Amino acid sequence: MVKQRRIASVFGLWVIVGLLAFGCAPRTGAPAPEGAPAAGVNVADEAQKEGKLVVYSTTDSASAEPLLKEFRAAYPALTVEYNDLNSTELYNRFTSEEAAGSHSADFLWSSAMDLQLKLANDGLAMTYVSPEASGLPQGSVWQNQAYGTTLEPFVFAYNKRLLPEDSVPQTHADLTRLLREKPDLFRDKVTTYNPEQSGLGYLAHLEDSKLDANWWDLAKAMGADGVKLYTSTGTMVEKIQSGEHILGYDIIGSYVLPRSKQDPNLGMVLPKDYTLAFSRVAFISKDAPHPNAAKLFMDYLLSKKGQETMAQQSLLHAIRTDAQGEATASALSKELGATLKPIQVSPQLLDGLEPSKRTDWFRRWQDALKG
Repeated sequence: MVKQRRIASVFGLWVIVGLLAFGCAPRTGAPAPEGAPAAGVNVADEAQKEGKLVVYSTTDSASAEPLLKEFRAAYPALTVEYNDLNSTELYNRFTSEEAAGSHSADFLWSSAMDLQLKLANDGLAMTYVSPEASGLPQGSVWQNQAYGTTLEPFVFAYNKRLLPEDSVPQTHADLTRLLREKPDLFRDKVTTYNPEQSGLGYLAHLEDSKLDANWWDLAKAMGADGVKLYTSTGTMVEKIQSGEHILGYDIIGSYVLPRSKQDPNLGMVLPKDYTLAFSRVAFISKDAPHPNAAKLFMDYLLSKKGQETMAQQSLLHAIRTDAQGEATASALSKELGATLKPIQVSPQLLDGLEPSKRTDWFRRWQDALKG
């Protein structure tokens, strides 16, 4: 009996520590301080009873670590299993596990917005009205299932040491012209996503081809110069830093920004004609083994506190308009104005996944790679 009481006492202490870490008073009814997650105390109680949270994510571990560290400190009774996957791998793994009826992730957080919307549209996402949703801008939530958590730019990344200043493109048209005019400089030295193997890569290039009537000319110019294709932003940025490549197209700016602070030779351009921006979309699995833990994590990611950790430490361009820090959607919008082109969290994302449209787009892409 003494042992049971002691265990209960320790568990109660864990709950209190987790709540106090975000400034929430347990069961007092007092309002939480500004910036604290609005998750109810019952969700926190039940989450910590579940004891575990399984996350499938495309956010690399280094960028996610400040968020995970803060969340774990607040809820030490929860074990967080974080799986860092590329977007196509995440989609295939989750759908395979769901089809097999085996335990899968509780929480999915992916940059491939269209694939996330498809999973939700296919009935695999839990409907959850997050109390933090009111802090999000219009166009970032779909049916209280899929939540946009960031707004991140696609940029040109380049090696300042190896790319002459007069060869740094400022617009998409600049890039097309430079690739054509200076093939000796750019041959085998340009990199971008492989859209056939990366869900995010397909989304980025597809949206580009919708926004820019001349985008296929750029695709052909990249093909003529022997563009190198990858599925990982980290790999592309490393190769630009090393000098193996000198310029990257449609690179995630949120990954370039922190590395450029450590490496003065890594440059970044927000294209001046238009800058495409995506959101990392999160949802809770309908069959989540630990649903309350997933709700708690969702509320944390969407809270002002979680968003400011993104903006100030992870540099993932937090989407909340009231988030303060270097990397925020508000700062991006202020800098770019009308040239910022956000991809909305909406059913229109599903259009590009229609099989015949995908087949036609990829056929045209393959033709473009021939230069």
